[in-house]
Amino acid sequence: MVELVPFAVPIGGDKTLLVWELSSGPTAEALQHSLFTVFSQFGLLYSVRVFPNAAVAGPGFYAIIKFYSARDAHRPQKACDEKQLFQTSPVKVRLGTRHKAVQHNTLALNSSRCQELANYYFGFHGWSKRIIKRWCCPPTSAGVQELAWLRNLWISWRKANLKNKLSI
Repeated sequence: MVELVPFAVPIGGDKTLLVWELSSGPTAEALQHSLFTVFSQFGLLYSVRVFPNAAVAGPGFYAIIKFYSARDAHRPQKACDEKQLFQTSPVKVRLGTRHKAVQHNTLALNSSRCQELANYYFGFHGWSKRIIKRWCCPPTSAGVQELAWLRNLWISWRKANLKNKLSI
């Protein structure tokens, strides 16, 4: 099965993992580093955020981990749930839930995140921000889809780049 991974901030429960029963011994920063090390083995991560438990839940932490790909988020949920990943007690890992009633605006990634995503999935390191050569494909359905994909990539990068310039 093929999954389309857009150049946008990942939204949706199918790309989000909730990890809880994290021990209270290490700091939040140390836990974030350990979680990143473990879960990045399954795919490219958008974010790893660690939060202290609510007072009624007792000492400890929980984390929200976002992947770019839903397929990459499913694998660690099965592999890491009820396992002692980097602490003496097992952690619980659950996939987020989808809320179809809630509509989210899609946010474009900034240029460095676009490069990170492209480098991960295409294996290139050293993307250029300028057009080196313009070429044209024959009007086949695959060629048209590829051109549309490249156009969307360029538009996402351009929007993010313009936002970055405006915020400076």
